[in-house]
Amino acid sequence: MLNDSRRPAQVTLLCGVLGSAVLTGLVWLLGQRLHGVALLPDQGASWYYWKLPDPTLWTRASAWLGYAAHQLVSWWLIYYAQTRVRRYTTGLHPVNLVALALNGAFIALHEVQTQVFYDGLAQDVSIFSSQGSVVLLLVFVLLMENRRRGLLLTWPAPISAEVVRFARRYHGYLFSWAAIYTFWYHPMESTSGHLIGFFYMFLLILQSSLMFTAAHTNRWWTLTLEVLVAVHGTLVAVMNSGPDGMWPMFLFGFVAVFVLTQMHGVGLTAAARWWITGAFAATTVLVYSWRGFDKIGEIIRIPAVEYLLVAVLALLVWAVARTTQAIRR
Repeated sequence: MLNDSRRPAQVTLLCGVLGSAVLTGLVWLLGQRLHGVALLPDQGASWYYWKLPDPTLWTRASAWLGYAAHQLVSWWLIYYAQTRVRRYTTGLHPVNLVALALNGAFIALHEVQTQVFYDGLAQDVSIFSSQGSVVLLLVFVLLMENRRRGLLLTWPAPISAEVVRFARRYHGYLFSWAAIYTFWYHPMESTSGHLIGFFYMFLLILQSSLMFTAAHTNRWWTLTLEVLVAVHGTLVAVMNSGPDGMWPMFLFGFVAVFVLTQMHGVGLTAAARWWITGAFAATTVLVYSWRGFDKIGEIIRIPAVEYLLVAVLALLVWAVARTTQAIRR
């Protein structure tokens, strides 16, 4: 049984997840009206298919102004909470209710914008910027949690406490940008890939709305948000390239990060972690016995990129922290 102090947080998360599922269902329902939109033929991996062939000033402005308003409001709410609230509670602060309401309003605005103008930010920026924003968010979490759960098999990277403190204090602004930018990047289409992505974005926006609550720091909840990228990446890869495509790179790459780093921060027993590691290794051998062991090296690409980016990001955060201190002095 959950104790009384945990129930409000659990109820909040449950309601939030159910609400995100309902919103995803509405995206699917309203997306049926978009099937008649004429689009250009697909032109490869760097081409984003869901954008108008002939954008106008209004189609562009509607997306960028909606995104800018959503982003600025989100950043203001984070600033307000950091300067006025500054304490955690098991329930919701008034600012959380305001954040949930305003984020819901902007989600509705983007739906209306899609129905009327269709285009998202994708018309003007690279598809890799959307993918990169989510990767940056995940790497930032690895940096923030380095001293608590380690970076590799509980061993922490030599990242200073100053860098971690700065990252923890200001991470909300970066995470808000990553989620809201990616959300407005796409029109609210009803393809399977879009629906999975929007559900994930709704959960990230929910997390941002729950700042300074026990739900926001629930370790199993935050781990779920980290791990869901493996589900999203794998399913989208299967949908785009079929069973012979690159889905094992995404599945085993992201799960490798889970085994090496993420599962060590939620209090699992040593036996449980050994079982998970064994299951991961056995499944990897099974899949690549079919796929070909000459391709097994692809599973190290995602972990290698993420851990390298942790080092780069730590240096950048250190430089920003020192610059900020110098300006204040």
